[in-house]
Amino acid sequence: MQTSSWQEVEEAKKAALEVLLHNARGPCHGLPRTAGWGYPEPYTRDLMFSMLGIAVSGSRELMESMREVLATLAENQTEHGHITSLVHDKDDRGASDTTPLFLLGTGIFRKVTGETDFLKEAVEKALVWMEYQCPSDRCLVAQQPTSDWRDEQWVSGFGLFVNTLVYCYLRLFGQDKRADMIHHEMSRFTITGDIMHRHVHEGLVVKHKPYYALWAYKLYSSERFDLLGNALTILSGIASPTRAEEMISWIEEECDDMIRKGELAVDLPPNFFPFVKPEDPDWHPRYKLFNNPGEYHNGGIWPFICGVYVAALVAAKKFALAEEKLLHLTRLNRLSKKGGLAYGFNEWVKAQDGLPKGQDWQTWSAALYLYAAKCVEIKQTPFFDEIRMGYENMRSGNG
Repeated sequence: MQTSSWQEVEEAKKAALEVLLHNARGPCHGLPRTAGWGYPEPYTRDLMFSMLGIAVSGSRELMESMREVLATLAENQTEHGHITSLVHDKDDRGASDTTPLFLLGTGIFRKVTGETDFLKEAVEKALVWMEYQCPSDRCLVAQQPTSDWRDEQWVSGFGLFVNTLVYCYLRLFGQDKRADMIHHEMSRFTITGDIMHRHVHEGLVVKHKPYYALWAYKLYSSERFDLLGNALTILSGIASPTRAEEMISWIEEECDDMIRKGELAVDLPPNFFPFVKPEDPDWHPRYKLFNNPGEYHNGGIWPFICGVYVAALVAAKKFALAEEKLLHLTRLNRLSKKGGLAYGFNEWVKAQDGLPKGQDWQTWSAALYLYAAKCVEIKQTPFFDEIRMGYENMRSGNG
């Protein structure tokens, strides 16, 4: 990357840190805000994802704020081990991704601080809770629709995103046997026939495509592309190097095609495509309010997810492409809905026109930018390098 481009990145990193420090204490028990103005609440999933950027930021203040977040989550954990959707509200329950994200966040916190027994009891309860989320008792966890970060989108059964999180925390906590079982189950094909034969179990591999299905359950599945879940398969090593390379080429080709069609105005991939349209069988009437094509969960461009994608490019050793996408993300993060901000770090951007539509100074937009920039800078993916190594060790018989 040219010196002038790195200067842009350095300026954006300073701005991202400013956002995180601004958001570090909010009105809810002094816990961090999810966004600078629009979301004063401490949303669990946002803050747990933000752990990636905070962990590489070098900020002691931010790490101490995350200590408080994790400890509060543990205090509000349910009797059976479930982690709430709002850090401070023990009655806000029902999310499928908050417990695995808590385990991932705690695992990363332990790695950074060296506190190997931090929240030991809460972690053990959460691990047991997640084992009971497997309806087939075969390791893959299932979810209800709209229960993960896509609270306005239908993901049912064995979701890709949640299961990649499960795989990651299992590796971090050294539960390699169970992680191997998840990897094996995910690597099965989705079922495409009209009959589900005995002893045939669904998986998340899509025939004739390089990516994994959005979700699958028995005879049903969605083959629409989930950028976050698939980027995590590359980062974690679930996707082999060959599959990762093929997937990245496919993503870039599809995005070029969307740009030619006028469906994409930014040189960064939407979170989800092809977009669900009103005439499609998987369209839901409520989508008209929140999830029109190219918007929000239905194909909006989410800076935090683009940060994960940049990190995935580094994991796949696509260093030049990672630098290119980081620069595009740097410029995207300048945009603000409010106006008058040097950097907006907005929540999400509409695919067709590249205009910010969410909340400015979004915590995870800033945090995942810091993580992406660190990955590009050092040509490594902190924490995920270890996760990928865990799989390689097990495969070679060294684990």
